[in-house]
Amino acid sequence: MTDSPRVSTQTLFTQTEQSNKEDTSTTALENKSNPDSFLVGFDEGDSANPKNWSFAKKWYLTLTAGLLVLNATFSSSAPSSLVPTFMKEFGISQEVGTLTISLFVCGYCVGPLIWGPLSEQYGRRPIFIISFFIYMCFQIGCALSQNIASILIFRFLGGTFAAAPLANSGALISDIWDAKGRGTALAIFTVAPFAGPGIGPIVSGYLVLGGVSWRWLFWILTIFAGVCWLQIVFTIPETYSPVLLAKKAKEIRKRTGDERYHAAIESQSMTLSQRVESIFARPFKVLFREPMLIALTLYMSFVYGCIYLLFEAYPIVFTKGHNLNAGVSGLVFLPLPIGGFLAVATYILFFNPSYERKAQECAPNPVPPEFRLRVAMVSAPFFTISFFWFAWTSFPSISIWAPMMSGALLGWSICLMFLALFNYIIDAYLAVAASALAASTVVRSLFGAGFPLFATQMYDRLGPEWASTLLGFIALIMMPIPFVLSRYGPALRFKSKYAPSGPLLSSSPA
Repeated sequence: MTDSPRVSTQTLFTQTEQSNKEDTSTTALENKSNPDSFLVGFDEGDSANPKNWSFAKKWYLTLTAGLLVLNATFSSSAPSSLVPTFMKEFGISQEVGTLTISLFVCGYCVGPLIWGPLSEQYGRRPIFIISFFIYMCFQIGCALSQNIASILIFRFLGGTFAAAPLANSGALISDIWDAKGRGTALAIFTVAPFAGPGIGPIVSGYLVLGGVSWRWLFWILTIFAGVCWLQIVFTIPETYSPVLLAKKAKEIRKRTGDERYHAAIESQSMTLSQRVESIFARPFKVLFREPMLIALTLYMSFVYGCIYLLFEAYPIVFTKGHNLNAGVSGLVFLPLPIGGFLAVATYILFFNPSYERKAQECAPNPVPPEFRLRVAMVSAPFFTISFFWFAWTSFPSISIWAPMMSGALLGWSICLMFLALFNYIIDAYLAVAASALAASTVVRSLFGAGFPLFATQMYDRLGPEWASTLLGFIALIMMPIPFVLSRYGPALRFKSKYAPSGPLLSSSPA
């Protein structure tokens, strides 16, 4: 995964470390070594344990979780081709029209802080059902809106509720897969946060080209959300082990009449102030006390902001520069998700086997977190190159294929960077990984919401070539971050309050 690219992507990995803890806590009920003999756990081979479900069922749930994230991220970028329509119909500026994208992404700042903790208290399934139904209702609100203010309000609220799959789909995957199978599942799942934003402009572009009302886009989003909601209601079971064990304990108490049987989650008690502090304050305490986390968050936030900046930059380069119509202008986004698919293939075929060999080599000790950074060290230079490539092939006199294909390299590098850096945060901040990723997601979403607001002015004033070159130079300045952390990460973790570390020699990434 969470928080999301986790996009969103926070949440692809937010609760991997929690899942590892659950693996060790779900012992059999008859386990005599447990000092609390009435603590309910899963029996050996228990079919109620999500990790014992069939391979086919696990992959169905993995792909369904990916579809929910695809739905949310598709909705985030869908109105991008409708901005000129909104400007004409409502008499608004370019910046206000762009808010239809930015405010939806702003909802991602709020959503993960709410839906993640709630799912840990009440389970994944009820949060999915409630949040996705309300998200669908806000799409109806957009379709029926009579003014731009209503659309903007519904977009922000829709983004807040759409953040539920971003926060919990990755957690669902961690619920059902063990550590060995989780890597491949999460890698494939990672495509969804990058594919969604690339598909949105295609759909809205052809709606504009067809001359249909802009309201039809939101009716399409409503139908898509409704189908996914029905899929949740009828096919997605509860997967969060602590909630399942609480249900099992309740059944045992009812069957035996012995009230001493209980699940671990039933013994937990937090005051309201403690819960608020854990949800809203702790993530930022971890962030501001950790230089490593600040550097990684800024880097990932810049990368994430660049994704949404392209929704304003591409129309300038392709629609205006190459005189493409709205439908074909949407197709130029396709190389981004294609690059994401290629990144997943690269990760599964090359990087994941390397990590598995390293895990066997280091056993029984964990692999040093810095080993994860090797993926980012390979992909970060290509992210920088892709912007220089896009910059100096943006001239109208150059074939359209030249700047368009830079998107494939961009999608490939971004997907690999997020996989590497999310995994590094989880490994380095194991005990507080959920908080670290939550803070990272909030900051990243702010960048994603803010970048489109200045993109048009920047590209108009500097020109496409120099505007993209500026982004390339910023990427070049940030590129050494994974290299520096690979070299000095063990020493920084040794001094950290939150990052567990053994002696420096044993923490070497080599």
